[in-house]
Amino acid sequence: MPTQLPYLAPGEAFPPVEQSWGPLDPLPGLLAAGADLSPTTLSAAYRQGIFPWFSDGQPILWWSPDPRMVLPPGSFRMRRSLRQTLARWRDQGRLEIRFDTQFETVIRSCAQSPRPGQQGTWITEPMIQAYLRLHQLGVAHSVETWVDGQLVAGLYGVNLGRAMFGESMFTRIPDGSKLALAALVGFCLEHGIEWIDCQQNTRHLASLGAHEVERKTFTAWLARVVDVPAPSWRFNSVYWDRVSRLR
Repeated sequence: MPTQLPYLAPGEAFPPVEQSWGPLDPLPGLLAAGADLSPTTLSAAYRQGIFPWFSDGQPILWWSPDPRMVLPPGSFRMRRSLRQTLARWRDQGRLEIRFDTQFETVIRSCAQSPRPGQQGTWITEPMIQAYLRLHQLGVAHSVETWVDGQLVAGLYGVNLGRAMFGESMFTRIPDGSKLALAALVGFCLEHGIEWIDCQQNTRHLASLGAHEVERKTFTAWLARVVDVPAPSWRFNSVYWDRVSRLR
């Protein structure tokens, strides 16, 4: 029998992440249900290595999986095809990366993006409104790929101190979301962000250079980096210089 799942009242503290359901339980990594999606609750969750993930009709569910999937920016695989796309569009003056100019459009596009083997979306309207509030507070950010003056791809995530938590991405063109991720990687390299949190293992993330770490390693890293000043979110061409050196 799995451990009984705690149901939290709004404002109630999270249980220790070590109490998350384990590999023999029905939903490994599930920690608690309930609480709320206020900025205070979400910030507290991320600081402890906890994130919300639930569908319409479910209570708010909170997760802290073990192991945890992370992408070290220096391990990002800058594939030849992506490098060629970047060089071609930059040389032609067609590509622009923007930060935080269309956050709501990005998150809603992520919600509408089809996922193989997945019906519906976990980016529900309550989640959208919660992350819009985080964005207004300067905690949630979007990285946007613009081609010929049109928003064609992007991603969004949460930044606390020198910790970056990736949430979701979308694209309408080949390599569009990878260009946004490459820009984020360059940003992280420039500002000393050692890991981009990817939450759970997927083949796609592994192909980009992500790997698993033990949860205790991940939470120890968080404790070290979340309280330092966060970097300024303005795109700089130096980020392309940093990421272009990767192999």
